[in-house]
Order: sequence, then structure tokens, then C-alpha cells
Amino acid sequence: MRFASCVLGDRQLAGLVEDDAVRPLRDVAELGRDTPSEVLADPPLTDERVRLAEVQLLPIVPHPGKIVCVGLNYRAHADEGGYDVPDYPALFTKFAETLVAAGDPIVLPPESEAVDFEAELAFVMGRRVRRTSGASALDAVAGYTIGNDVSMRDYQYKTAQWLPGKNWAASTPLGPFLVTPDEVDDPHQLDISLELNGERMQSANTSQLIFDVPTLVATISEFVPLAPGDVVLTGTPSGVGYRRDPKVLLRDGDRVAVEIERVGRLENPVAAER
Repeated sequence: MRFASCVLGDRQLAGLVEDDAVRPLRDVAELGRDTPSEVLADPPLTDERVRLAEVQLLPIVPHPGKIVCVGLNYRAHADEGGYDVPDYPALFTKFAETLVAAGDPIVLPPESEAVDFEAELAFVMGRRVRRTSGASALDAVAGYTIGNDVSMRDYQYKTAQWLPGKNWAASTPLGPFLVTPDEVDDPHQLDISLELNGERMQSANTSQLIFDVPTLVATISEFVPLAPGDVVLTGTPSGVGYRRDPKVLLRDGDRVAVEIERVGRLENPVAAER
């Protein structure tokens, strides 16, 4: 099954996506805390059907309690940046204000001159877990979606802490849909790619992840509980623009598309902040 968070007129809703229509969930305004795995497994559907073209998509989880991101989780990406392959996940956080929906512009701030793209598989938690591992960790995932961890590299590398380069407002597309695990099957066997203005820039497979989904859930839940609606971005493969020669950086008017096998396609324009 596929789910969306969206707006119809002045009404916000979460719904099941079927072909070209959305079936709203009864009394659920958005995916997140109120849609744990058991709700998505047997969604409280209304009789209403809304054409997908009539709704405005939101970030798939508009208000996550936590957004945890993983850096350097593909060996080739670590190599292209001159980093050692980590023996523990390189974790950082994002704020909810960074999120934008499919189709919304990635906003280029006037302060940064080095805005880069990063295609990523993301997952959304469906159960509260603490100190879990293995199959239990994987079973706690409600579904998968697509992220683009747009990064302001000049700010990212001002210090050893990446937070300033990863947390600009309206910079991180997340969506368009949440796809349940039964539809994705193995999250570690998915082709992932990114196109910039129609040109392929990144291409890999999630089998190349250094730290897989259960390991990430186990690692994070060791020090903080994970709860329904929490989002984890699993890292980007090689091919980012900042490490190319010459550099390829995002510009006003660009268009970026991230595609992940069995999860979907996430497209966004790029626009200078005005």
C-alpha cells in the first residue's frame, strides 16, 4: 500500500493512494505519530475518493518527532570525499522546517554558494522501540519513502559538525508517498538514482549500504527511543556534485529527480529564495 499526506482546499488529510485517487483516512490529518504500523495495516478508510491531481502533497511526514540522517553510508561516497569508511554510523539530525513536498521548490539561500544534491532511501518508524535489533528492528519500520538531503557544502564544512550545512529551511524533499514494507520487499536490493535536468548524476543499489536498516534502527534506538512517525534518511551514494571536477551545484531553475525502485520518483524544481 501507498499513503500520502496532502491538502485539499483548506483541509489537511492523510490517505491511501490507489491508482490516480486518494482515499482519506477517517480522522487522520497527516501521517506520523497517529499512524503507527497497526493503523496502516488496516487503515480506517472513508467512502470518499479524491483525484490525486486535485490534492497538494505535503512532506510525507509533515511533523516528525525526529529526523535522523546517516552520512557516509556508501563506501564509494566515503571514498569520493576522502573519508575513511566508518565503523559506526555517522549520524546527524534535521529539523522539520527543512522538509518540502514532492513538486515544491528546493530553496537556494542567498548565503550559500555550494548547494548540492543527495539521493537517499528514507524509512518511517511504525512502532516505538528502544534497544532493539535484527528482525524486530526491521519489523518496526512502517514504510519507505524518498529523500533528497540537499546540503549547503560551504556551511557544512565550516566546522566538524555538519548541522549548519544540513538544516536550511525548505531544503529537503521527502515523499511523495509512504510505501509499506510488503510492497518494497527487501529494502537492501533497490536501485537508486538521481537526475539533474535529465542527466544521470547518481546511480547505485541499496545493497551497497554499509549499515543496513536494522543496524540503523538498532544503533539509534540504543541511545534514544524511536517512535511512530520518526524519519531516518539512510545516506547517499557517490556522484554528488560537490565532489565532481568541475563541481556541479544546484542553480535557480534546475530540476532534480530521485528515483528508487519499488518506492517511486521524487521530483522538485530548484528556486532562489526571494
